[in-house]
Amino acid sequence: MQAEVYEYFLQNQKELLICEDDKEAAACEQVLKFMGYAAFCLPDFRASFGEDLRSYMGELAGISTALSAFYKASGKKILISPVRTILNKLPAASHLRPLNIKFGDELNLSELKEEILRLGYDVRDIVESMGDVSFRGEIIDIFSVGSESAVRILLDGETVESIRRFDVATQKSEKDELAQAEIAPFLANLSEDEFESVSEKISRADSDALARDLGSLGFWFIEGFVDYVSAFDCVLLHEIKKDEIFSERNLDFLDAIEVLPAARKFKDLAVTPSQEFFEFHRSETITLIARNDALLAPFDLSGFSNIEILREDFVVNLISAERIILSLNKAAPKKRVRRSSLALDELNVGDFVVHEDHGIAKFNGLELIEVMGRSKEFVSLLYEGGDKLLLPVEYLNKIDRYVASGGAVSLDHLGRASFSKIKERVREKLFAIASKIIALAAKRELVRGLVIKNESADYAKFLSASGFSYTSDQQKAVSAILADLQSGKVMDRLLSGDVGFGKTEVAMNAIFACIRSGHSVLFFVPTTLLSSQHYATLSERFREFEIPVFKLDRFSSARQKSEILKRLQSGEAIVVVGTHSLLNLNPANLGLIIIDEEHKFGVKQKERLKEKSAASHLLSMSATPIPRSLNMALSSIKSYSTLLSPPQDRLDVRTFVKQWDEKIIKEAITRELRRGGQIFYVHNHIATMQSAKKKLLEILPSLKILILHSKIDAKTTEDEILKF
Repeated sequence: MQAEVYEYFLQNQKELLICEDDKEAAACEQVLKFMGYAAFCLPDFRASFGEDLRSYMGELAGISTALSAFYKASGKKILISPVRTILNKLPAASHLRPLNIKFGDELNLSELKEEILRLGYDVRDIVESMGDVSFRGEIIDIFSVGSESAVRILLDGETVESIRRFDVATQKSEKDELAQAEIAPFLANLSEDEFESVSEKISRADSDALARDLGSLGFWFIEGFVDYVSAFDCVLLHEIKKDEIFSERNLDFLDAIEVLPAARKFKDLAVTPSQEFFEFHRSETITLIARNDALLAPFDLSGFSNIEILREDFVVNLISAERIILSLNKAAPKKRVRRSSLALDELNVGDFVVHEDHGIAKFNGLELIEVMGRSKEFVSLLYEGGDKLLLPVEYLNKIDRYVASGGAVSLDHLGRASFSKIKERVREKLFAIASKIIALAAKRELVRGLVIKNESADYAKFLSASGFSYTSDQQKAVSAILADLQSGKVMDRLLSGDVGFGKTEVAMNAIFACIRSGHSVLFFVPTTLLSSQHYATLSERFREFEIPVFKLDRFSSARQKSEILKRLQSGEAIVVVGTHSLLNLNPANLGLIIIDEEHKFGVKQKERLKEKSAASHLLSMSATPIPRSLNMALSSIKSYSTLLSPPQDRLDVRTFVKQWDEKIIKEAITRELRRGGQIFYVHNHIATMQSAKKKLLEILPSLKILILHSKIDAKTTEDEILKF
């Protein structure tokens, strides 16, 4: 991909590059910046006309940020857009005029509030994220779209007295003052007449949006947005498969756009840099890209006259017969956004909740409040003394249900430091508990374990066969596990990470090392469904390396069980994936036990496993570790590895809250079926599940529906899920 872009743009200059998604856009951005372009990426915006856009606020902010920067830039510049985004009309340069507030300006506060409202900003009590603004007397806090930090404007009467950046986490201002604050519009800088016109269209719109305002529906109704495909000189990264974008859209216009030809001279390069690599390519000119000297430190480059070093953040890897462009940088990991652990319908008025910053409060229900002419929904929290905190529903992840073992509950005082002091005392108690159990951990250190060294010549090939780059967390976990295996001490490690974050891939590194050292591996899972899934995954992953993988569960035949037992007792190095059936095995050469979903195994079962692993190693995996295991891990009785970084290609979960509607249900289900996916339809009452099924079949008669609930026995549930 980078090779095609590099070769094409050496000869041509375009204004708009259209690609498949934001992953491709990011790769194109890197190579174009390397070539000296000012490159700007639009996010992958997948909303359909009329949809409530509250769940797409990040994408909309990204569109405003990228376009504002694009129109400000001079010289060679290019806009890069996923095809789904460019199908929509987007803001023109005239929409993105910023509002500038300078030191010493005289402001009419009432007019300023109206102007910032027309820029599309949300009025909050406290500014916490991009697009928020707060008015508190003579203090104006605002987090401008496209800015790295929020600014605090202090007024003396109507005169701007100071402008400072501040930290949204601590709400503390920096010391240095700014000469001016530039406030970029969120989508558009609207005049009074334009704002009234858009508001009127929104009020008449056929939409199920809960809040009808500029943020939720304005994008669809602002006039003057531009068709960028017609307005700019475009090129396609590659031919787009039209049926995979929007089946309801006519995409024939894409046929008229030039497609980048295949690269002839350069190729994309995937290699792990090493001293040997540089020695081998002494005859080529090498451009080595590194953001700092620490990345260069592992290599001795003093004797290489063919290497030029470029200190930049680019991630560009290309090779030709005469030239190599190699980056030591890694793509920045995606930030993990904490999800809410509760739903609003789980709370009753009067329930106790805990705000992560302000402490214990009472849930006082939802309030629909009009802020500067816009209706917004807030979670109302009551604190000691009758103080009230209004929390926007999009920040629900900041509160959790209060859980305690009896006793009177005392509310915290809003704005005081009492809750911070409580958290500090709890932290001190945890350290005290940890000190008491050091002796237990020390005893375990004395047990002599199997030494498993990862010295296989084809381990590098095993890593490359994964087909993706490990995240930094995965690399740390693999390194820690391999170090444990060859330390001579018995490993008892807990590996924690969210679903899809790569726990199984990490575990397969340990399996590979163990098998290549001549020891067998038992892989425990709680259900036959998981057994089948892991068996398929491991078989596919290890087939190339001739590592034998077997499955043992209630579906295994007597002949299969006999063969597995025979191989294990003979000391053969094999992998056996299975359920509780594995508890009856006594392998002669057991090196490693892996427990997936360890929280689903009982205490007695895990103690039996530890008996089997007196000298062999134990790796437990869980997305939701039970408190006892977590406590042991945090207390260093168990070693602990966490996977907090999502894979680069992992798509974010999107949540939409809508009133039940046949059209919405039909559209959601048919869209997923077109994609070849599956659907979970969660119904809240067992007695009426059949009527819910009947209703779905009235909407979509050909739909295949399976019903499961808590009154169906575990065996039947598992069998049905296997069919699913």
